[in-house]
Amino acid sequence: MRKLEEKTRKRLRRKMRIRKTIRGTPERPRMTIYKSNRFTYIQVVDDVSGTTLAAASNREKDHMSIGNRVADLEKLGLLIGERCKGKNIAAVVFDRNGYPYHGKVKAVADGARKAGVQF
Repeated sequence: MRKLEEKTRKRLRRKMRIRKTIRGTPERPRMTIYKSNRFTYIQVVDDVSGTTLAAASNREKDHMSIGNRVADLEKLGLLIGERCKGKNIAAVVFDRNGYPYHGKVKAVADGARKAGVQF
């Protein structure tokens, strides 16, 4: 149990260090990712007004078929990219939320890039 607490504490410290420099603006909102063991959540946030502009997760009723594996999460990245394009968001700042940039996080980012969102 102690190892899990240490892992979470380290991720939160990395998250705060990252968030000191990353801010979402109306021109370039912040795309953030959160992953649990079963689901992955992605939000596009404007930090100036404090609003969520677009969101996607594999917990949504229509997208429950998207699994929580690396191969499936690229589809989730494509989904959030399409929703951003629908709201005329062409460029975002990617917030990895303290997670290492590989595996699931990289798959989501690659999917969003394929949809045409620039980081």
